[in-house]
Amino acid sequence: MPEIVWQVGGFIVAISVLVCFHELGHYWVARRLGVKVLRFSLGWGKPFKTFRARDGVEWSIAPYPIGGYVKLLDEREGPVPAHERHMAFNNQSVPVRMAILAAGPIFNFMLAIALYWAIFVVGVQGIKPVIGEPPAGSAAASAGLKAGEQILSIKDETIDTWAELSTDLIEGSLDGGRLELTVKGLDGLPREVHLDLARVRVDPEFLFDDLGLVPYEPKAPPVLTQLEAGMPAEVAGLREGDRLISIDGETMTSPRALVQFVRKHPGAIVKVQAERNGTPIERTVVLARVENDGQVTGRLGAGLATPPDLWQDLRAERRLNALDAVPAAVAQTWRMSWMTLRMLGRMVTGDVSVKNVSGPISIAQVAGDSAQIGLVSFLSFMAIVSISLGVLNLLPVPMLDGGHLLLYAIEGVKGRPLSERFVAASQYIGFAFIGTLMVLAFYNDIMRLI
Repeated sequence: MPEIVWQVGGFIVAISVLVCFHELGHYWVARRLGVKVLRFSLGWGKPFKTFRARDGVEWSIAPYPIGGYVKLLDEREGPVPAHERHMAFNNQSVPVRMAILAAGPIFNFMLAIALYWAIFVVGVQGIKPVIGEPPAGSAAASAGLKAGEQILSIKDETIDTWAELSTDLIEGSLDGGRLELTVKGLDGLPREVHLDLARVRVDPEFLFDDLGLVPYEPKAPPVLTQLEAGMPAEVAGLREGDRLISIDGETMTSPRALVQFVRKHPGAIVKVQAERNGTPIERTVVLARVENDGQVTGRLGAGLATPPDLWQDLRAERRLNALDAVPAAVAQTWRMSWMTLRMLGRMVTGDVSVKNVSGPISIAQVAGDSAQIGLVSFLSFMAIVSISLGVLNLLPVPMLDGGHLLLYAIEGVKGRPLSERFVAASQYIGFAFIGTLMVLAFYNDIMRLI
């Protein structure tokens, strides 16, 4: 199946489900609190499918799946019959209006809990947090960590997979100071290690480079896959399935070794020794030059792989029973929500680059990639995006649910409605903020593509 089909399909499925749950929160709470719902729309634009339920609610599906809305009876948007005024949103008390607005983000968090519950019950597969050789000068090297050692826990919290380790390291970087690690040494005995985070950048783009923590790779020559047309590997006559033995006499012991060599030699003319179906071959390759953010690196233009059985001893799985998965899912949702909020705060202070803001193009790419990997990967992607939607919608920005909640809270404190002029001005501010954020997201997407 073409990549674009996976991306578009995964994006539409994910966004449709997430938006539907968000709007379902508004709809369900509004109905329970006696507010009349006029329309539930999944998507924006002129509906291509509409039907009216017996209770009078108009259900519709519109062509643009990046949003949706629930339309409530409201005197500010049109005339309301006298016998229905008690069901109009604008005539409800402040607590009722706030409950209806908060229900959307809350349903996003509830969906994330359900998704994580399913993930934990099905089982999360990954690789054990065994580390590769830390680069000299990195925080891991300074702490005395060595290749082949396994990280068992951080702050007494057991670590089973690299995915868990990554999350803990991001959280630890936000806290700063030192991380207390329990490591299984090369002698098989546990020991305590203190990882100094004082000079580690919080931005995920640089965090793991500064830490010097990379997964351990078994020794094996890298195998070429997915050669790019017109790139050095294909131009030199290399093919998919070729096993790269050495470059300019330097043995390639793993895909990472090859990547590191290529990145350090932009534009270099190198002799490649490889093996094709058991037969030694030699090719001359002119590595490409790639510039990114002012840094020039080399590129081969091929994917890399190792025989799957090499990772057998490093595979790990976390699986919980249905009962134990409930508190674990709640804890994971809270953890990711708090970390998302803290990351947004670090963007405001400049500690985390706004390049991390992603738009629909990047989201579609990740959706397609996760869908191809498998169900658990796709569910995990949906859980993270659902949490992000929940957190973003609760920000006190006009036009978002959180902005409306703030205005209603002010109204509750004052004891009277805010002036229309003040509300309109706040909406303009919110529109400018959201518009700027959308432009930034699309800009980042386009720059990633370039």
